[in-house]
Amino acid sequence: MAVTESVRGGSPGTEDARTAHEGILRRQSARESAARTYARALPIVPVRARGMTIEGADGRRYLDCLSGAGTLALGHNHPVVLEAIRGVLDSGAPLHVLDLATPVKDAFVTELFHTLPPGLAGRARVQFCGPAGTDAVEAAFTLVRAATGRRGILAFSGAYHGMTTGALAASGGAPDVRVARLPFPQDYRCPFGVGGEHGAELAARWTESVLDDPKSGVPDPAGMILEPVQGEGGVLPAPDAWLRRMRRITADRSIPLIADEVQTGVGRTGAFWAVEHSGVTPDVMVLSKAIGGSLPLAVIVYRDELDAWQPGAHAGTFRGNQLAMAAGTATLAYVRENRLAERAADLGAHMLRQLRRLAGEHACVGDVRGRGLMMGVEVVDPQAPPLSGDERGVTLGATARSPEEQPRPAAPALAAAVQRECLRRGLIVELGGRHASVVRLLPPLTITDEQAAAVLDRLADAMDAVSGDRALADRRPPGPGRQGDRSSHAD
Repeated sequence: MAVTESVRGGSPGTEDARTAHEGILRRQSARESAARTYARALPIVPVRARGMTIEGADGRRYLDCLSGAGTLALGHNHPVVLEAIRGVLDSGAPLHVLDLATPVKDAFVTELFHTLPPGLAGRARVQFCGPAGTDAVEAAFTLVRAATGRRGILAFSGAYHGMTTGALAASGGAPDVRVARLPFPQDYRCPFGVGGEHGAELAARWTESVLDDPKSGVPDPAGMILEPVQGEGGVLPAPDAWLRRMRRITADRSIPLIADEVQTGVGRTGAFWAVEHSGVTPDVMVLSKAIGGSLPLAVIVYRDELDAWQPGAHAGTFRGNQLAMAAGTATLAYVRENRLAERAADLGAHMLRQLRRLAGEHACVGDVRGRGLMMGVEVVDPQAPPLSGDERGVTLGATARSPEEQPRPAAPALAAAVQRECLRRGLIVELGGRHASVVRLLPPLTITDEQAAAVLDRLADAMDAVSGDRALADRRPPGPGRQGDRSSHAD
């Protein structure tokens, strides 16, 4: 179906608006660095936003399934967030106080501790870091190194923990002899070629071998960091049994376990904190994004017995962001009181079922996976033969998959085309994964059933357009995510 005027939200932009829109984009391209990312794939100029809807300077309206890379748990400009921010502004309270105590900070910490896993809440300490998640990752590394007297860090392939030096090293993006990277279990592209429980077991045994073999070249580490769901790595949920195994492995060897909940926290995966799915209590939790209610805020929460660092061991000028703390308190309380984590679990399960149905209609979809409202659709080359074990650099054993079950090569160009077609239809999605071939969906927790249907509708249309399955689209009966005008559910 062709893109209709209704994508614009009912009032097409004037020629002046379109000219202003194009001028802003031209100036951005001319003046900003080559390192800009989202702006390249999403050539829009947001001027207004509410909930899940963004309106651009050209008058077009979009459903936002990026949500500030998971930052906007309640969507754009939620009333409780705006009210909290206005309350601080109108109170005359200082907006910048370094790490001094304030009533706003006290309320934030109280609400945050109220949400923590029970095994951590009663004996926790909190450290306010710089405003970004990567600052909190660095603080976590500093903490466990001070507490253990060791230097090395264990991390996992496919991880993303930030852009500062230590976080980059843990993400595999910078050489650092102090970081040892381990295999992260996944089904579709299992590093051992088997997937499932057996693949997760092999990954766990590899970890044990690295730690227990005196000739592995990996000294006793200061800590292990992992994401309960790898986000930028391609939306890869850690198997619950494997995560419990990592907890036992680290506890038995007195290695602090660091859970990076920057993107998975505050209800995103269907539990308030993603580690709760497996019943794991980490020693350190790294928190950012949604905890600031759309404003910059980052903290680590950790067991009090690790509190061995000296004053000033990790500092930052903007640790006392009062507006972010107020917005964060409002967000945490709203998610908790309105049971939005449970809502994310239910709606996410429904959307995953619909996405898997869509995958059955398109050979270019290799895998659909996720947890709660953190979903990924991996796009592959449907014309290429499945990868054999030899091509993937692994030796397949007796329990390996058959050739037909092996994954096909990733198709980043095709995924980028899907993203472009989604944008044409008024849907903002992001790409991730090792080869930027995973279409990622991170809608706000406040997404309605109607909006969820519209997201599925528009993504299906984009898949149809890219794969050329117009006849298939015309034959599809109406159903969830296939309800009339693809552009009628924007608000």
